[in-house]
Amino acid sequence: MGLQTRINAAVESAIHVGQSGSAPSKLSDALHYACTPGGARIRPTILLSVAMACGDDAPEITNAAAAALELIHCASLVHDDLPCFDDADIRRGKPSVHRAYSEPLAVLTGDSLIILAFEILARAAVHSPDRAVRLIRTLSHQSGMPNGICAGQGWESEAKIDLSAYHRSKTGALFIAATQMGAIAAGQDEEPWFELGARIGEAFQVADDLRDALYDSETLGKPAGQDDLHGRPNAVSQLGVDGAISRLRDILSGAISSIPSCPGEAQLAEMVRLQAEALTPVPASRAAKAG
Repeated sequence: MGLQTRINAAVESAIHVGQSGSAPSKLSDALHYACTPGGARIRPTILLSVAMACGDDAPEITNAAAAALELIHCASLVHDDLPCFDDADIRRGKPSVHRAYSEPLAVLTGDSLIILAFEILARAAVHSPDRAVRLIRTLSHQSGMPNGICAGQGWESEAKIDLSAYHRSKTGALFIAATQMGAIAAGQDEEPWFELGARIGEAFQVADDLRDALYDSETLGKPAGQDDLHGRPNAVSQLGVDGAISRLRDILSGAISSIPSCPGEAQLAEMVRLQAEALTPVPASRAAKAG
């Protein structure tokens, strides 16, 4: 089974848990709508890749971790798109949840996905209580306050932004969760995997800044130019296009160097390299013209 097939099956199984019984039909539909199609599923892909590099001796735990992480990510997108935040009409090339289902249902969809993520991890405790508790703790830490994605969104309401803390929380947190949860799912210590997740998260943020500045809404599948519109600090405004691309490559080189020793180290390095190619939004020749 390929990684994408495995991830999608885990996510579909998790969503089904939230749709069982006599659940309200519109909210049930919205749960599925918010998570499909899944885009690149980059965070659970990293999680599974780390787990496999470490032996993946408990695939049921790994699948639950991957699904939970993706549900949290999808919930964050639903909330990000709300009128009180980005007020985005499209996401992944289709109407955002609040446009398709209403603003109240979008709030409930995001909330439900967050709660469902932790239920999925709690259910996985039957396979390994210790690993499940560590997964819950890690995902909680990287989702809430003071350093998770909630903190990242909160920084946008501050008069003065700590740029490093902002990027680490808003974007880096779930990538740190991905690498650490992959290690935990395979029964390994999560601490050595922090740096890899942080570096991938930083690279993703720079790449996202580049895409936001250089691509149109149709190409992105979501509104473009949001950084300028909302006055957010970003790599392109600070470094220019060429500088941001150079920074992106430096970060990704550092990410590969930071991979802890593990049985699948070479394969994991190749995965990071492939993700690096996918992350880089424009070739250098186009970047030079755009700059």
